[in-house]
Amino acid sequence: MRGGRFGMALSGLALAACGAGDYGAVAGPQYRWAETLRMSEELVNVRVGVADAADGTGEIVARNYTACVAAGYALRQGFAFARHVRTKVSEEGGLWLGDAVYTLSPALPEGVRLIDAETKIAACGESGIPTV
Repeated sequence: MRGGRFGMALSGLALAACGAGDYGAVAGPQYRWAETLRMSEELVNVRVGVADAADGTGEIVARNYTACVAAGYALRQGFAFARHVRTKVSEEGGLWLGDAVYTLSPALPEGVRLIDAETKIAACGESGIPTV
């Protein structure tokens, strides 16, 4: 994932960008930015950037961040559920980049990697992970 693919400038299709991650004296991951791209009626691409993840946790943090953003997006678009399709994670100079795809559904979809959007948003809030 080299090059400008995950540049810091977000397109007009970006849902939102997180702030610089200044959370005072609290140490932990810095959720730098997130963007969503609607690929079709029920398919969304979520891209995120996370810095300052503890050693060995960057990939997990980036994956969790994409799920939280997907859950928030699903609810804002009128969907109750999201189903994880795939996630790619890479690291560039201390910044963890997540690129995930989710299907959106108003009713419980089939599959084993499902996200109940309301439940996930509550869990993200408790963990301090933005849903954008």
